[in-house]
Order: sequence, then structure tokens, then C-alpha cells
Amino acid sequence: MPAALATDEDVPRFWQELGLPGLADVHTHFLPARMLRRVWAHFDEAGPLVGMPWPIRYKWSDDERVAHLRRMGVRMFGALAYAHRPGMAADLNAWTLDFAARTPGCVPCATFFPEPGALDYTRAAIERGARLFKLHLQVADFHPADPLLDGVWGLLAEAGLPVIVHAGSGPVAHGHTGPGPFGEVLARHPRLRAVIAHLGAPEYLEFLALAEAYEQVALDTTMVFTDFFDRERPFPVSALPRLRDLGLAGKVLLGSDFPNIPYAYARQLDGLARLDLGDEWLRAVCWANPVSLVGDLGLDLHGDAEGQLGQADR
Repeated sequence: MPAALATDEDVPRFWQELGLPGLADVHTHFLPARMLRRVWAHFDEAGPLVGMPWPIRYKWSDDERVAHLRRMGVRMFGALAYAHRPGMAADLNAWTLDFAARTPGCVPCATFFPEPGALDYTRAAIERGARLFKLHLQVADFHPADPLLDGVWGLLAEAGLPVIVHAGSGPVAHGHTGPGPFGEVLARHPRLRAVIAHLGAPEYLEFLALAEAYEQVALDTTMVFTDFFDRERPFPVSALPRLRDLGLAGKVLLGSDFPNIPYAYARQLDGLARLDLGDEWLRAVCWANPVSLVGDLGLDLHGDAEGQLGQADR
């Protein structure tokens, strides 16, 4: 097991000790500046969708945050965005896809919302190269099985493209979160490649069951196993053997929520290491499973990590 991580400067040692070429993080956010300021303000105010003090640690420019990821050895990451009302998704997709096109290592990402035209702009995003989608049911407050999205789910399932879904009821529940609503989508589209964010917190056991029942359903580790997150909604120790099995089967992926976290990035990795589920599990979760989910996309994921990281400050 890698040694404990105290700061972000320890992160390269973590993946080097595992014999990895770096890290692949499926759950990171880059947003248009105006939207990002509003998101950060909501966290700073511990707004109603947050429900607790949540001071953002990495309030830096896009360039500074990309450079920090590279210094740590995060060689694949996303620009996840999500629409919370009609009329947003197409413009967000244009921004995130442009960001990925000019940012080496960034997976082209997109989103959608239940509205007329959703199928058309989702298809357009795929044609522009989108390879990873994101929905946030807790923030956007819509039922994922809305008939306006049935064609979108079918398109993604047919294309084999993954979607990260915040479907759990944390940090604040409402009627469209929990395993039931998204379970309806999976029942209609059992081949959908879905990644449940935050391991489905706090409905961990129910979302583990969905990942076990559906071949294409996985989970990401975002914020779970950090002391900040575990104070309110700890993962049940009794379920760790199931988590280990799912990780070795390709169904658990590293996620962090960077930059929207109130602690150092290193604490996510330290929490995973402290589970003591084995180096093979860590290698799968922190590299092999995320890379397998989206493919290498032509990104230089297997070259000289040290050489590329050294260019981050240039």
C-alpha cells in the first residue's frame, strides 16, 4: 500500500509507488467563468443544495487548476458541467467541448436536460466528439425517466457512451434522487453505461446493488472516504468486500470533484489507500477503470509522465 499522503505534493509518489503512469480522474469540473462564480458562491454560503459549510479550496483560474492537476500527475480528467434549467445545455456543451479541444488530457464532456431538442443537441455534441456526459439530479431537480429524455438515454446506450449521474440523495435529498428514479431509466435502457457519482451516497447499498445487477453500471469514489464526507454519510464497512469486487471488475472509478472540494486533493487518494483493499484494486480504480471507460481518446496517456508534468508551469 502506498505511504500516507499529507499534501498534494505527495500525490506523484502515490501513483509512482503503484507503478502507474499517472492518475485518471473521471469527476472534475471546469465551467464557464460566470457559472463557476455562482457555483462557488452557493458553496461559500452553504446554500440549500449544500446544507453545510463547504469552503472551496481551489478557487484558481482554469490555467492554474489544469497546471495543478498536471503537477500531481492527473493525466486524464473531465470538464463536467450540468444544466439545471431549460435552455442551458447546448451552450454549456459548446463551452466544455471547446475547453477539451484546447486542453490536453481533458475528456470531451457534455450534458442534457429534459426539454424539446435535447436529442438533437446531444447528437450534435456526440458528433463534435463528446465522450462523457454528466447529469446532476439533485441540483437540476428533474425525474431522469422524463419522456423527453427517453431518446437521449437510448442514443447514449446505443453509442456506448458513459454518463456520470449524481443520483444519490446527498447532500440534500428530493423526490428525484435515490435509486428508484434512476433505476427506472436502467430498467428501460439496461445497456446504458452509467457511472453513479459519490458511490451513490448516502444510498450506498442500493447503488452497489444496481452496479452488481447491470453489466454497464459503475460508481465513482468522489469525496467518499474523506474525513469531511464521512462525518455525515460514511460508507458502510460491511460493504467494503463488495466494493473491492466491483473495483476489480472495472466498476469503481476515481473521482474527486476537483476543484469544488474543501480539502486537499491528496485526501481523496489517502482515503482510498487507507481502505487497504490492495494495490491491484488501487491500480484499477485510479487508472485502468477510468481509462477503459472512455478509451484513450488519442490522449497521450502512456508516454513520459514526468516530462509532461514538468511542462505544466511553462
